[in-house]
Amino acid sequence: MEDEENTQPHQIPDQSLHKKHQLMLERLSNRHQTRLETRKVDSLDSSTSAFLSRFNDSKNSITSHLQTTTDPSRLPDISASISALEKLVAENSYSLPSYEVRSSLKTISDLKQNLENLSAQLIPKKKFAFKNKPTKTQTQIRQNDVISEPNETKPTSNFPVRESPGFRDKQNQVLFRDFKGSEIGEFTLAGLDSCEVRLLGCVNALFVNKLKGCKIYAGPVTGSILIEEVEDCVLVLASHQIRIHFAKSCDFYLRVRSRPIIEDCNGIRFGPYCLKYEGIEEDLEAAGLSEETGNWGNVDDFKWLRAVQSPNWSVLPEDERLGTVELADLRCVNVAS
Repeated sequence: MEDEENTQPHQIPDQSLHKKHQLMLERLSNRHQTRLETRKVDSLDSSTSAFLSRFNDSKNSITSHLQTTTDPSRLPDISASISALEKLVAENSYSLPSYEVRSSLKTISDLKQNLENLSAQLIPKKKFAFKNKPTKTQTQIRQNDVISEPNETKPTSNFPVRESPGFRDKQNQVLFRDFKGSEIGEFTLAGLDSCEVRLLGCVNALFVNKLKGCKIYAGPVTGSILIEEVEDCVLVLASHQIRIHFAKSCDFYLRVRSRPIIEDCNGIRFGPYCLKYEGIEEDLEAAGLSEETGNWGNVDDFKWLRAVQSPNWSVLPEDERLGTVELADLRCVNVAS
């Protein structure tokens, strides 16, 4: 009994020390976590500050040229500088706060408008004059009772004219290309109607122009994709940057590192990348696109600068999305997910 009475009181300080030790470890863990979060915030702040510094320098330079330029031949250079500023925003949009992206897009929109105003001042419109004899075209219009709409505006295309390999001016065809083992840097799809295109492997850049009623299934693009004037199409694409101009009633299934950028689009919908073929995981890894960022649903509309959701695009409802699209040789089978 005496031994038990002598040993029992020693248990209390042991428990107390253990409890103090646990509390100390928790405090150290919380302090470490706080430091990590602070460093992360500091890193984001540093990245945003670096972007704003570059953006403001470029903006100020462009503004200066807009205010002092009197030579029309300088206008293309100013336009190129604005395009470079747009690209800077696109490359950094995924890491910037949303309000900074909106503010930057508003600034770019203002610069474009100022450039248009300057262009109108420096390049006067041709004077209109009546002619004594109607032209052949005018006579035909009168005979056929065709009435044109003078206020109708057509989109101004910035699509680059490329001599790169590609599929051009085809109808109702299934078009297949395997880039594995090739040295093709750029590839173009242009002037296609009701075609199905299957592209396997990696390419550096993809240009898409004037497509109607087409289905495009493409492996990863290591650089950027530019899309203009597509209608009633389905496009399954993976790339670091994707820009879409003048798209109408199309569904895009994307994997993209930065936010997709749209301009002058309506009725377009977005879903996640859903393409499969033998070796695609290796291709995605080689292109730096193995990770799903979720940016397919984080779209920037350059023509919609309000804080609310743009009405020009939406997320595809899950019950309306494609299942996994399997490409095998020249066959394309839609497999339910």
